[in-house]
Amino acid sequence: MVRPLCERVTARQAHHRTAAAGGAVLLDVREEPEWRAGHAPGAVHAPLSALRAGAPVPAAALDRPLVVICRSGQRSQHAAALLTRRGRRAVDVEGGMHAWAGAGLPVVDAGGNRGSIA
Repeated sequence: MVRPLCERVTARQAHHRTAAAGGAVLLDVREEPEWRAGHAPGAVHAPLSALRAGAPVPAAALDRPLVVICRSGQRSQHAAALLTRRGRRAVDVEGGMHAWAGAGLPVVDAGGNRGSIA
């Protein structure tokens, strides 16, 4: 069994950690077309490609723990490990947005309508 790069949480645990005001931020690291097709309401977008290039996390995610999500959980593991190395508290969502939607949690598109996982 391969050891994860960082702590992992389930989609329901991620929802719980990010639901409370002032709680953790759900940081979606998928690329722009994926984000536009469907993301969790209230999530903050920061593509992994930008983070790898040295971009900081968006202002909305500063000074708060991060719950990192992607489509399936691969990119979010790498992003959470990268952010942890930068001194941030970050965990990733096992199974990503597929697990989020599979748990019956909401997904919206860029217009705020029912979204899909691309």
